[in-house]
Amino acid sequence: MKRFLAFTLSFILVLTLLVGCGQGNVSQDTQEPEENKAVEEGQQEEEPKETGGRIILATTTSTQDSGLLDYILPVFEEEYGITVDVVAVGTGKALEMGRNGEADILLVHAKESEEEFVAEGHGLERRDVMYNDFILVGPAEDSLGLKENYGNDILGALTAISENEATFVSRGDDSGTHKKELSIWSAAGIEPAGDWYVEAGAGMGDVLKMADEMQAYTLTDRATYLNMRDVLELEILVEGDENLFNQYGIIPVNPEKSEQINAEGAQKLFEWFLSEETQKLIGEYGVEEFGQPLFTPNAK
Repeated sequence: MKRFLAFTLSFILVLTLLVGCGQGNVSQDTQEPEENKAVEEGQQEEEPKETGGRIILATTTSTQDSGLLDYILPVFEEEYGITVDVVAVGTGKALEMGRNGEADILLVHAKESEEEFVAEGHGLERRDVMYNDFILVGPAEDSLGLKENYGNDILGALTAISENEATFVSRGDDSGTHKKELSIWSAAGIEPAGDWYVEAGAGMGDVLKMADEMQAYTLTDRATYLNMRDVLELEILVEGDENLFNQYGIIPVNPEKSEQINAEGAQKLFEWFLSEETQKLIGEYGVEEFGQPLFTPNAK
């Protein structure tokens, strides 16, 4: 009898263990597919969108310093999965990069030079994108009375600066702003030279800081000035002259310039800048912070 009871108890114990293990295996088997499914779903959600590679946008320091590109380019990158590497230099340098096949697309502001660039076969085509204007800024005290006497006459203001040899800081970097400045001096019949005329060889933001420190005059695009005015003591002295109009154009570089050029990506960015949605974005930039747009879109 004792042997029988011992055998029966042993049998029940083994049976219980087997049932328990079986349930554990069933539970594990039934849970694993759900866990795997969740992991797979998670992986699908985290997969990045198909990328179109990278493109190099050679542009002016004014579009960068104004904050415009930081505002709009993330929208393009998110939509197309293309990374835009911005190289902010003067317009002359940007055009040189295009000639050398070192950029995929250009956003610059020296229309005559841009049209020549395309005519020579370096660019596929040029289109207007947006415009703003140049302004003459200087010390708030305005000892020359430029704002009062030449508030919308840039030729008269530069003549007064030259005659009084008041310190003027020039970009001096073959940028679009520098080209415009030189054309205005030329229109005024003046060839600036002397200790009073300082050629910085620097971008717009740096030139504004230099002019501020020196309490000097300088020509700047309005967008960069407005974006920096909180850290400057310079004031707008001359504006509204038709000679101060500032047009920006966009040009895809001819892919024959280099095998490295991402022609497809450049074309997408080109068309995106001209699209109604992007033109609206450009027109909105600056309104909330400055009460006015920093650029006016005018793609046709």
